[in-house]
Amino acid sequence: AEIYARKATELNPNFANAHLNLGNLLTKLGKLEQAEVSTRKATELNPNFANAHLNLGNLLTKLGKLEQAELSTCKAIKIKPDYAEAHFNLGTILKDFGKLKEAESSTRKAIKIKPDYAEAHCNLGTILKDLGKLKEAELSTRKAIEIKPDLAKAYYSLSSFKYFDKNKIWR
Repeated sequence: AEIYARKATELNPNFANAHLNLGNLLTKLGKLEQAEVSTRKATELNPNFANAHLNLGNLLTKLGKLEQAELSTCKAIKIKPDYAEAHFNLGTILKDFGKLKEAESSTRKAIKIKPDYAEAHCNLGTILKDLGKLKEAELSTRKAIEIKPDLAKAYYSLSSFKYFDKNKIWR
């Protein structure tokens, strides 16, 4: 697949979709630096390509370049304000920066756009837990399980919640 994706970019160097596809393949192959070059090329060729900006943000996150990832993800949102996945990813990045209130806001936007987004409900639960909003955190995580009963991360999150109410502990 990589050979064909490279051939597509060679035959038509201005084909943004081909560069994005190559970037996606390289990412799956663990060739993250090469994937970054190809994905950046897609955003340069088509600056309004929201999916390319989102994918670049994901890739930069994997490379530990969180500030650049945040900028790229924000660009995807600017291009496509109703892009639930971009709001979700921005929430994850902001959480990694420790900006929990902003992370909560971004994740809630993702859920508003796509109410059945189980992963967003699960991440919101984690963010709310970190903010000390334990009951809301549990409700959000349970909503994730209701939507997607096989979401292992949600069960893991529930197992790690500890609720303290004076002398009682719930697990």
